[in-house]
Amino acid sequence: MVSSWREFWDRDTPIYVNARHKARHYAGLADEIAALVPHPGAIVLDHGSGEALFADRIAEVCGRLLLCDASPRRRDALGQRFAGTPTIAVLAPEEVAALPAASLDLVVANSLAQYLTAAELEACLRDWHRALAPGGRLILADVIPPQLGAVADAAALLAFARRDGFLLAALLGLARTFLSDYRSLRRRLGLSRYDEADMLARLRDAGFTAQRMPRNLGHNQRRMAFVARV
Repeated sequence: MVSSWREFWDRDTPIYVNARHKARHYAGLADEIAALVPHPGAIVLDHGSGEALFADRIAEVCGRLLLCDASPRRRDALGQRFAGTPTIAVLAPEEVAALPAASLDLVVANSLAQYLTAAELEACLRDWHRALAPGGRLILADVIPPQLGAVADAAALLAFARRDGFLLAALLGLARTFLSDYRSLRRRLGLSRYDEADMLARLRDAGFTAQRMPRNLGHNQRRMAFVARV
């Protein structure tokens, strides 16, 4: 039995209903992150990058892109996928914690906070604040508010699937997810949830000046995104 979110993400998962869903998710996210890059020489960290299928799109508009994922399996796959792209490096979380101070211009952590405990999030916030250069930004996205449940997430997925042409696969995928370890883990371990005021307070306590962004990254606009500046 899978005992932690880290263990869950270190194997094949049922989160993406088919290849089109996965590709559309990662392509859209890469384009959104690329639009946030402040200048062509920027050093960017995508923390909790997942498979990052289109990270090369981000690398094209920044000086160096660092991809961090807690899963050794995913890091190996990322290293192989981008072995021919010298401006992309793959890091473990402990390597992020060891980055030089003021060495980053942008940190993006999308769909990460919900899988961290409050203490783990606080540690990440400290590491990101230390590693960001003056004027640098943290984008903390896909934060789940307390009142948002699985039904709302399913509705957002179906709307995304309808727009992007994989509705039938999404319906079948939701049925698979209902029977999967993800559903049982979500019930057993839970997801970390934060209301807007709580997250802003945590960001301020870590030394950031922060505000909620008008739009979340990705397809689920009932979740929240925050921009925090050093």
